[in-house]
Amino acid sequence: MSQNNEKLGAEVLSVEQEESLLKPITDYVGKIQAQIDELRKDGTDKAVELMNVIQMTKNDKSLSKGEKENRIAEAKKALEAAQQVEKTNKPAIDKLINEGVTYLNQHFEKEYYSKVVASCVAEKSLAAKRHSDLLVEIKNVHTQNLSKLSGNDADAKQEIKDENYVYKNKVFDAKLIYQKELQAIKDRKHEAFIQRYHLVDLLKMSKFSFTETQAQKIEHYLYTFNRKDWLLRNGLYLVIILVFIGLGIVTPIIKKTPLFTVNNILNILQQASPRMFLALGVAGVIMLAGTDLSIGRMVGMGMVASTIIMHKGINTGAVFGKVFDFTNLPIGLRAVMALVVCIILCTIFTSIAGFFKAKYKMHPFISSMSNMLIIFGMVTYATKGVSFGAIENDIPAMIIPKIGNFPTIILWAAVAVMIVWFIWNKTTFGKNLYAVGGNPEAAAVSGIDVFRVTIMAFVMAGVLYGFGAWLECNRMVGSGSAAYGQGWDMDAIAACVVGGVSFSGGIGKISGVVVGVTIFTALTYSLTILGIDTNLQFVFEGLIILAAVTLDCLKYVQKK
Repeated sequence: MSQNNEKLGAEVLSVEQEESLLKPITDYVGKIQAQIDELRKDGTDKAVELMNVIQMTKNDKSLSKGEKENRIAEAKKALEAAQQVEKTNKPAIDKLINEGVTYLNQHFEKEYYSKVVASCVAEKSLAAKRHSDLLVEIKNVHTQNLSKLSGNDADAKQEIKDENYVYKNKVFDAKLIYQKELQAIKDRKHEAFIQRYHLVDLLKMSKFSFTETQAQKIEHYLYTFNRKDWLLRNGLYLVIILVFIGLGIVTPIIKKTPLFTVNNILNILQQASPRMFLALGVAGVIMLAGTDLSIGRMVGMGMVASTIIMHKGINTGAVFGKVFDFTNLPIGLRAVMALVVCIILCTIFTSIAGFFKAKYKMHPFISSMSNMLIIFGMVTYATKGVSFGAIENDIPAMIIPKIGNFPTIILWAAVAVMIVWFIWNKTTFGKNLYAVGGNPEAAAVSGIDVFRVTIMAFVMAGVLYGFGAWLECNRMVGSGSAAYGQGWDMDAIAACVVGGVSFSGGIGKISGVVVGVTIFTALTYSLTILGIDTNLQFVFEGLIILAAVTLDCLKYVQKK
């Protein structure tokens, strides 16, 4: 064992040895770099310097207009000369760059990096051996100390308890030392890797090739990879993937038909499309550490309103005793009118919830629950709970036609995803949404209008709810009733949570929402094909939600 340790120790490079291996490479590339720098001095470097001078002159308010024009004209004239030198020297510079890169390709890995990697492997083995020996030593000392302690009196029990506590602390300290050594080895290997790209960076002025860029990205990912964090972020998805793999295996056996056919996938996406609007809407509310329990009832309200306006013929049902007839209006106008009414109705109620959240700091759980009860009671009372039948067949054919077997309702959802992604990631409102969700007090101190951001988030949710209800009405060709959409609020919220939108606020991605909606819709569709009872489907969904929120809480606790 001692000989093995000596052998490993001999393989470990000292700092001086590592530097001596790298020196011939850096010297050779350094000579090439010096030639390139000389060629760039009156060309590229001078051109960059002059462009900065021009920009600074334009921004210099102490100069008169005439002085600015003269200085800029002189700088541009010198810039043209520098660019001409740059163009003349470019072939020579390119040749030197290729020579330097070729040399690195031929010598860096073989003469330096591979030896550093071997040294790190040996050093890692030695660290593991030291850690193992230290744990044995600590255990032996602990055993000896315990053997000296005897008796059943209170003092003896306390001494034993103290000794066990000291032992656990020593084991913990040994673990920290070992982890620190492993991190140092990992850092050393990473620093050796980036030496190559540091040299290439100097040669090429940061203009890396695609292969060089990807190699650096992969190294950065491996260097920063943490298994525990990765499992916290992706563990649930791995389990869900395994569930779908199992369903894909079981379904052909039980139902004699494959599960994941093109037709089934299109059906899943078609069903997911209206729900995508709802999830995108409530995601913004959850980003503010809130929620919305009224989504399902808003869907029912939107379905009723849409069906009444787009109804095929005179409505057979009445609203507050009045029968509506929109058949004298053009079909296209009725479709647009239904959408506008849906959006207005949903936005009114979400704005009310948003106002109480923004003005009185009322949790949206309360305000949205109130909305849920008000909407359901109002719509049920107004319509006597009846279903309003089918809408004009020409409207769905116009709004969400099928192109071959492809349902274009999917395109509506795709557009919504892109628009909301843009709002979240590329607008001031989106940045403020993250800030307010993460820490509303700090956001207010930094000058963000928290009230306005909160109201806008709820208004955007209302617009998306209205769109989703309208699309669902078109997908189902009507059948609007107050009871429609029951449970959809839980589905939308669950999709967001599974997709990584945190209830702690300020954390979430649109891509996660899309994944969450798709997962829940696909799960429901798959279990339905298998003939699983609807009540058991709720059990599956509940377990997934519980697992998702647990992981979210673990991530939050770890961050704290």
